[in-house]
Amino acid sequence: MKTLYRYPLLIIFCFCLLSDMQLKAQIINDLLQTATNVISKSSLSNDDIVKGLKEALNVGTNNSVASASKTDGFLKNAAIKIVFPSDARDMETQLRNIGMGEQCDKFVETLNHGAEEASKSAATIFINAVTNMTISDGIKLLNGGDNAATQYLKDNTSAQLKSAFTPIVKAALAKVKLTEYWNPLASTYNKLPFVKKVNPDLDAYVTNKTIDGLFKLIANEEYKIRKDPAARVSDILKKVFGAK
Repeated sequence: MKTLYRYPLLIIFCFCLLSDMQLKAQIINDLLQTATNVISKSSLSNDDIVKGLKEALNVGTNNSVASASKTDGFLKNAAIKIVFPSDARDMETQLRNIGMGEQCDKFVETLNHGAEEASKSAATIFINAVTNMTISDGIKLLNGGDNAATQYLKDNTSAQLKSAFTPIVKAALAKVKLTEYWNPLASTYNKLPFVKKVNPDLDAYVTNKTIDGLFKLIANEEYKIRKDPAARVSDILKKVFGAK
């Protein structure tokens, strides 16, 4: 031990040398990993990239629709649960205050069951929209952000989705008998003194919320495919996203 204390500079030098070697080793490893990624990426054909992005969106939409359309898929998922329309929040508060909390809960439940029912028809609409992706789109999306493909899908399909989805939602809300729960609430509230009468377009509201919810789920699926190797469930996903 005394010998060690006699050579403090030597000890410090050896420690610095070791640290320097470790740093260099880390730098070399990082460079090798970068080179490997570049080589893997360069081996991807344009066709691979487009196929990989389409597959990611197909997997993402199928998983999202399966999740959203199951019983309580919207209702029990806080990220996409549909609540009272914003212009009816005061209505909800007042109705709960006069003892109609159970009826309000039933209305919210029915809103979400309508979205779940409508989501069953969403997969085909989404998948049909994916087919128009170009090579330049694919390259840009592969190198984009964690939700780049989802945002592409949203930007290019929202109008068509809304148009196609509106009658589906309308039929779904009729199936779950939403108006049977809404009309008594609206009627009671609108008879209260000094309140602003409410009459939101529930078909449009649930349509928009259902589409928004599905896109949130798809974005989450895309993130998993980009970040988690276990989510790459096909060879093309492993090839394309494993090379990123």
